[in-house]
Amino acid sequence: MSETRRLLGPDDPAPFTLIGPGAPSPFLLIADHAGQAVPAALDRLGLTQAELDRHIGWDIGVAGTTRKLAALLDATAVLQTYSRLVIDCNRPLTAPSSIAAVSDGTEIAANVAASAAQRAQRVAEIFAPYHEAIGAQLDARAARGQPTLLIALHSFTPAFAGTARPWHAGVLYQHDNRLAMALKPLLEADGLTVGDNEPYSVSDATDYAIPVHGEARGLPHLELEIRQDLIADDAGQSAWAQRLATLFTQLAPHFTQR
Repeated sequence: MSETRRLLGPDDPAPFTLIGPGAPSPFLLIADHAGQAVPAALDRLGLTQAELDRHIGWDIGVAGTTRKLAALLDATAVLQTYSRLVIDCNRPLTAPSSIAAVSDGTEIAANVAASAAQRAQRVAEIFAPYHEAIGAQLDARAARGQPTLLIALHSFTPAFAGTARPWHAGVLYQHDNRLAMALKPLLEADGLTVGDNEPYSVSDATDYAIPVHGEARGLPHLELEIRQDLIADDAGQSAWAQRLATLFTQLAPHFTQR
């Protein structure tokens, strides 16, 4: 029997980007949907580039915002490289949307046709390395006694299914809302409309990163959603990174001093 061919080839990018390992900030930033790459072997999943550029392909604006925020905070960040349509790195592997058949009206035929072995490749070569990288950073921080506040950065569409979304940002959580409720009034004081578990909420059925890396380790954590039109360009990303750096710096002592 011939050896199974790997999914990622020599010209495909690594499954994640690690910024500032060992950085001194208490904040660890993660971006589960930062990238929109598709392995060459999957031939863009049979989609046009325009479809991959939509919100279904990635979280628009998050990569730039995360990089800028990491620089301002001198923080470590882990960014996922591949499109959420290849495999969604913020979904439990048992969730139907882990490797979605349809996303916002777009059928992903390559996902419908993917065999169990092909799905397992995506887990082994994309999903697992990304989460192992986050886990390794958390283990290293714990070993050196460095406090950690885990921030998962996401973005959402200004409208969905014909309904406008009024929020500029949303603070998301499941069992532990300490960091979310600390940040929400600070954002509101900046004149923003902030959703409380809107437009989404965190759950074990629909989310992976916060339950596994935040809740299971007992770390203060937050999933922060920013509306995509606010961070679609460099100016918006810089403005939001500066805003968050200022507010996070205000919050940090309340969660890191005992």
